[in-house]
Amino acid sequence: MKKIIYILLILTVSLYSENTKIQNREFSISEMASQNKKIVQMVAKEISKTLPQTIDKYTKLVDIKTKDTTMLYYFEINTGAKSDKNVQEEDHKRMQNAVTRGLCQSSKRFLDAQINISYIYNSAKTKVELFRFDISQKDCLGV
Repeated sequence: MKKIIYILLILTVSLYSENTKIQNREFSISEMASQNKKIVQMVAKEISKTLPQTIDKYTKLVDIKTKDTTMLYYFEINTGAKSDKNVQEEDHKRMQNAVTRGLCQSSKRFLDAQINISYIYNSAKTKVELFRFDISQKDCLGV
């Protein structure tokens, strides 16, 4: 009985060390990109199941798509009485700073893995694109 346990222990250690060698190899850039494309598609598929989502009293997440290793989030903003032009001029910088800061914190693992994120904000009323913020790892260096 002790001999069987000893043999099983040796086999387990041997198999574990073989798996560890395989798992510790580095991926090539093309393998990483391929893996990231799959991850992005899986995440988008899961998030899509919960849409639309109300973010706040003005903003709703209505769609998520992918393009290569980029996740594209589509939002609609209820601008009320403000014109699209006024919203673009008055709110762009504030929104850009808030989105960049927020994504650099909440999505750090994606960004560090070279998965980029785009937030596209459209007017709920006119469907005109108000803002687009394309965030990559380099955008988080000074944040």
